[in-house]
Amino acid sequence: MHVALAELCSPGGRFAVERVASHGTTVPAIADVPPSVPAYVTTYGWQHRDATFLVAGAERLTFGEVLTAAEAVARALVARHGVRPGDRVGIVMGNSPAWVALYLGILAAGGIATLFNGWWQGEEIAAAIRDVDCRLVFADPARMARMEAGEEAGARVIVIDDGDAFSAVLAGLGGKGCDAAATLPVIAPDDPATILFTSGSTGRPKGVLSTHRAVVQAVFGFLLQGTVLRAVEPQRASPSPQPATLLNLPLFHVTASVSVLLQSFALGRKLVVMRRWDAEEAMRLIAAERVTYFIGVPTMSLDLLLHPDRAAFDLSSVTDFSAGGAARPPDHVARIAAAMPGAPLTGYGLTESNALGCANWRSNYLAKPASVGRPSAPLVEIAIVNAVGGRLGPGRTGEVAMRSVCNFSCYWGDPQATAAAFTADGFVLTGDLGHLDTDGYLFLTGRKKDIVIRGGENIGCGEVEAALCACPGVVEAAAFPLPDARLGEVPGAVVRLAEGAAVDAATLHATVSRRIAAFKAPARIWITTAPFPRLGSEKVDKAALARSCVAEWEQGNREP
Repeated sequence: MHVALAELCSPGGRFAVERVASHGTTVPAIADVPPSVPAYVTTYGWQHRDATFLVAGAERLTFGEVLTAAEAVARALVARHGVRPGDRVGIVMGNSPAWVALYLGILAAGGIATLFNGWWQGEEIAAAIRDVDCRLVFADPARMARMEAGEEAGARVIVIDDGDAFSAVLAGLGGKGCDAAATLPVIAPDDPATILFTSGSTGRPKGVLSTHRAVVQAVFGFLLQGTVLRAVEPQRASPSPQPATLLNLPLFHVTASVSVLLQSFALGRKLVVMRRWDAEEAMRLIAAERVTYFIGVPTMSLDLLLHPDRAAFDLSSVTDFSAGGAARPPDHVARIAAAMPGAPLTGYGLTESNALGCANWRSNYLAKPASVGRPSAPLVEIAIVNAVGGRLGPGRTGEVAMRSVCNFSCYWGDPQATAAAFTADGFVLTGDLGHLDTDGYLFLTGRKKDIVIRGGENIGCGEVEAALCACPGVVEAAAFPLPDARLGEVPGAVVRLAEGAAVDAATLHATVSRRIAAFKAPARIWITTAPFPRLGSEKVDKAALARSCVAEWEQGNREP
């Protein structure tokens, strides 16, 4: 792998590297790339102009049709709506072709594409709009209804009915057609491009601002990963004539917008739009559209694996089943490799890194299923640091820090949080705990604040969750602290069982106690078959899960 990477990144290579300034230092960057997202999608998209790009229900659109619509959107934004470079223009919609055209059009008009979480309620949307001073927002009817029921946001809202034909996008901008006389701005690499929002797992969601350089470099980082993978470990040939993937993650999520949507322009890849996750519908679409690559949160590939009707669908076109957004339990890796037609992959990235970070592939993943992989060289450098910023060696656990040209610029309007996120030498502190092994593979063990302090002993919730997920019948687990009068805190957990699984809390506790130290085993385990609530980043909303459990625990342990 190192030889292939060196050849590709050497002077004259396809991904030759230069160094650029970033957060007080210089970092590697791929030299020969378009200067902006619009330049990138135009350069590569027109090469595939006649190929199918988006499939949404009965509607099939080519790359050329989508790019033409995006340019019309951009000119309408400038001519009819007065959008100027740097204006925040928001989207709060479900996945649809209209979402894609609006996103690309906002960027081409010089606006900052501001991607609001489509699962938020009206008050949450309004608060985020005010936080980033968004001047114009596009909303579908469902999200508009939520906004009307909530607080006044202070932005002009245009309703886009993405259930209509694709051409209806332009009608929502003030009339069909475009203003051909409108001049689109020249966009430089360091101009602001996007604002996405953190999940809010540690408080109120923050707006993450990234430049065009950061986004484009992330796309090329993923393209480089794929090129290296094909060079060192050729994949099984897919019977599909065109690369294709499901667009089953929400587009306001960085994985969907960068590694899935934007990367597809260079790959000539078809995207099959799903408005909501349904495992059976996903398998039907995989078979019908000959999907070659699957990516989702870990529970999605597990849903496919465990579906009772899986054998009825032809999934043979899929060469890889990738997971991100949350840790995939190690036990699932071998099960996917044994039962599914494609190989397991995983990755680790942040909203703040435009999704690029680490990757673990195929045979390497099977050898180290608990790892999220090596840093995505040469663009990503990972360090493990202690509480005062000192570097820790292999095997020692600390906070994961990431330095990359793909990292974000700032949290919008929050210089204090921005300063706290960066080290003096340009690393972003991720808030994740982990260690590197001697081969440079990253192993995540939990969140910096995702710990239980039991009588002075720190227990990583991630370790407890991994032990529970290794138990037969468990689909996913979430661990959290429960208050204890003597020890301060003890671990508690909620587990979701697979359909038809017959296991009780006592059995789970006994099994886990054999896998990890007894003091780490949950003092109380709640069992459910309902899907866990999730944040916009697809991380489990532990706060929501824990609230009712903690209340029940406290009621049962109250002094008489």
